[in-house]
Amino acid sequence: MEPQTPSDLETTGTLPLSGAGMPANAEPAPESDAAQPAWVAEAREGITIPGKYLAFADGDQQQVVPVQREWTRIGRSLAADVRFDDATVSRRHALIVHQADGTRVLDDRSLNGVYVNGRRVEWSPLADGDEIVVGRHTIHFMDTATAGGAPAAPAPASIAE
Repeated sequence: MEPQTPSDLETTGTLPLSGAGMPANAEPAPESDAAQPAWVAEAREGITIPGKYLAFADGDQQQVVPVQREWTRIGRSLAADVRFDDATVSRRHALIVHQADGTRVLDDRSLNGVYVNGRRVEWSPLADGDEIVVGRHTIHFMDTATAGGAPAAPAPASIAE
């Protein structure tokens, strides 16, 4: 029998990014629209004021939080605007930054990272329908700029003189 050499996982506690020691990904990444729970579409339909919102499930309840201020804090801390009482979420996990040039999410030095649509990010611009994962919680970003708006009024007819 040949002597076995220890794997990267056994010696360093990490896996290589690619190569023979990397386990194969048996499942493709889920489509973001297909993976959205039905309650997210219901929450979107219930929004009457156009704006930007964060929708998430916390236990048995689904919540929709408007993003109105420049900074929205996500974390385990009592000071967080979106709070998850969960050890997989850092006290200061992420920030949603809402400015005139757009809305983005920033990782606030969290231990488990911030993921947008399945990709780990330090910061990322957000678009309608994006999924933000903090710890084991998924937050759905909704930009309803046209939701609930009144139909456009017809342009006033010009008066012929």
